[in-house]
Amino acid sequence: MIKKITTISVSEEIKKKLENEKGSMSWDDFLLILINEYRKKKAENGIAKLRSLITREEIEKIEESHKKMHEEFKI
Repeated sequence: MIKKITTISVSEEIKKKLENEKGSMSWDDFLLILINEYRKKKAENGIAKLRSLITREEIEKIEESHKKMHEEFKI
C-alpha cells in the first residue's frame, strides 16, 4: 500500500528544534510520539481538573457504579 505524502509549513526555527528532538527517527514516527504524548498530557490534565471539582467520596461512588455496570452488562 502506497501512503500519500504531504508537507507541513513551519518556520525554520521550529523545524530546527523539531529536527534536533527527532534525531534519526522518521517524521511519521516522531510526530506519532508527539501526538501520543500530547493526548496523554491532555488526559492527565483533565483528570486533575476533575479531581479538583469532585470529592473522594464522589470518585468512589463513580468507581462503584462503573464496576456494577461492568458486572451487570458483562463488559
